[in-house]
Order: sequence, then C-alpha cells, then structure tokens
Amino acid sequence: MAIDFTLTAQQRDLQHVSRKFAKEVLAEAGRAELLATPEERFVATRPTYEAMVAAGYLRKCIPAPAGGDNAGLMDMAILAEEFYSVNPSVTLTMLGTVLGLLPILLGGTPDQCQRLIRPFLKTNGAPLAGFCSSEPGGSANAASPPPGEGVRTTARREGENWVINGRKKWVSSATGWNREGADVLCVVCRTDPKAPPETAISVIAVERPVKGIAFERAINTIGHRAHLVPQFGLQNVTTPHHNLLGQEGAGLALTAAAFTGTAALVGIFGVALMRAAFEFALHFARTEKRGGVHAIIEHQAVGYALADAKTTIEAARYLCWRACHALDTQSPVAEELAVEAKIFGSEAAVRVITDLMRVVGVDSYDHEAPFARLLQDALALPIFDGGNMGVRRRQLHTMLKRSDYDPLAASGAS
Repeated sequence: MAIDFTLTAQQRDLQHVSRKFAKEVLAEAGRAELLATPEERFVATRPTYEAMVAAGYLRKCIPAPAGGDNAGLMDMAILAEEFYSVNPSVTLTMLGTVLGLLPILLGGTPDQCQRLIRPFLKTNGAPLAGFCSSEPGGSANAASPPPGEGVRTTARREGENWVINGRKKWVSSATGWNREGADVLCVVCRTDPKAPPETAISVIAVERPVKGIAFERAINTIGHRAHLVPQFGLQNVTTPHHNLLGQEGAGLALTAAAFTGTAALVGIFGVALMRAAFEFALHFARTEKRGGVHAIIEHQAVGYALADAKTTIEAARYLCWRACHALDTQSPVAEELAVEAKIFGSEAAVRVITDLMRVVGVDSYDHEAPFARLLQDALALPIFDGGNMGVRRRQLHTMLKRSDYDPLAASGAS
C-alpha cells in the first residue's frame, strides 16, 4: 500500500477557506474571554457561533449519510486545526455539539437520525447538543460494579416515557444559551440497577423544550474561557421511550465508540495550539536581538528549541491524520491509533508551548503574547474527552494485555 499524506484538491480548498474564516471571523470573538463570568463570556460568542453555522461549518461536521456535508474525520481534522489555532473556545462549542450528536449518528435508527439531526443541518440559528457522560465525582470508572458506583444517573420506564434523574458535569454547552438546556442532550444513564455494567447503562436522547434541567453552576475553567461547561441536575426529566439510542443496556459500548471518534481530534487540538505558539516564537526569534548584535535565532539553543518544536508538531499532525484515516476506513487498528494520537498530541502541546516560552523568555509571561492563553487551553487536553491517565492509557493497557495483540498491526507491517 502506498503511503501518501497529500491532501486532495477539495481538502486543500477546505483548509484555505477555513483558515480565512478563522482569521476574519473567529479571531474577533477572542474579546469575549475578557468578560467577567463564564456565562457572559459564552453568550458573547453566540454571534460568532451563528456565523459558523450560517457559513455551513456545522454541516461540514455532520456525515453525508445523515444529510450533512462531511466526507470523513480527515476533513474534520483539517477544519479543526484551522479553527482551533485561532479560537479554541468557539471551536469547542461547535465540536462539542458534534460530540453531542455522535451517539445518534452511531447508534440511532434512520428515523431518530432524521428527526434529531434535522435542526443541526440548517444554516441559521445557534443549535447546541451535548453528550452527557461525565458526572460529579468523576466518570473514569463508569463501568464499575458494586461496591463501586459507576454511572449514577438513572432512567426508569414509566409507560411510554423514560424519567431521568441525576447530575452531570463538564458537558459542553449542555444548559444551552439560557440555562434551559441544549437542543438535544444524549444522556448516559443506568436503566437497570440490578444488571451488570455491560448491560445496565443506556444512552437516551432528550429534546428541547424539556422541564427538569436544573442549572447548578458554570465552571470557571482555566482555559477555553468563552466555552460553557456547566454542572447541572436532571430532575424527573421526561423523554419518550423511542428516544433510546441503540439497544437498551448497550450504552457503555456506544459511549466508547463516540469518544474513540473524537480522540484523534483532541490530538489535532494540540497540534493547533503548538502551531500558534511556534509561529509567534519563530517570528520573535527572527526579529528580536534581546540587546545583542544578532537576532536570537542565530543562537544554537534557540534554533535547536525551534527545531524540536517543529519536529513534534509534524509528528503529532501525521499521527492524528493516520488515526483519522484509520477511523474513516474502519481499520481494525483505528482505536489504538486514535488513543495514541490523543495522548501524544495533548501531552506534546503542554510540553512544546512551555519550551517555546523559554525561547521568548520573560516576555512570554505577558498577556500581550499568546502563550498564557495557549497554555491555559492546552492544559485541558490531557484530562478531558477521556483523561489520559484515567481512561486512555487504560485502553492501551487493555489492548496490550490481549493474547492476540499484534504490536506491528498499527504500523501495517504485520
């Protein structure tokens, strides 16, 4: 098989158009991060999010079979890098909405897909979706049997409805623009309290308008300052029985599939942040003398640091692209590559941004430079979307322990 990382003409066009939109539209929304409260900052980004929807970018993230314009995860990676390198907060609002739709796209019936996805195919408004997986107290051990708690949110059957009770946390945009809930919430919940974990958990869709979404607080996050991640309760939230996604009790597998699909994109988020930091540091090194005779790029220590950073950026990007391609082609090694891309890209971002701050020196500590914001955003990457320590390395560990694991399979050399 030939190995070719050359983008198609359509992908190049997507890259250039997305880059232009990011610079002309998304960059302006950065001012929202200066407002006082998390909700103020989030609401201030709504016009920018509406502009993204109007320009068709949400449609570009929804697969063609569901009515969207997306041809695969590779296209998502291209778009995500351009957007996230300029404005991670608004980008995460859009891609968090896509994550919120993934259980429907992966596990929904044709009728569910058509009904629940339709509002997100329009090129107007500001529709939001959330994947309600994480809970207060953590969800790294969602499958834990007694005496562990695992998923604590419950759903009981009452006639033709499900009645959901519980609490959720860290769910992108879940309480919506006005605390009344996103347009669609896919809720991970326990539907059989007596069953073992592999048959006890389900995913159920909840549509607006709905009563029982109890806003508790908007988390004041270190990074992604204009993106909303609330803590909230579900108090007797009622949704039709036909909104069960996939098979009852198969929610853990559906959840894992949804997060596998986004893991490689988290690696791309790391690439985007490293890229932005590198561009600033390179310009700084070329133009600043720091009181000396020559621009500091002439010094070996600076040149070597820049070389190491650029090498890491390219390595992370191509690992992420490889993972996206594996997911697009449903390769048997897709899960391994996606997890590796997430771990490598997210942890490299924290390290490389810090290293580039040393190149710039004390001026990197000034908010006039981008490093504070970039590092704040990067700190989230190793710990969200399935934390590297609590979830992702466990996935790899489990693969490595299997008797049929082939260490050469991911390289295509087995």
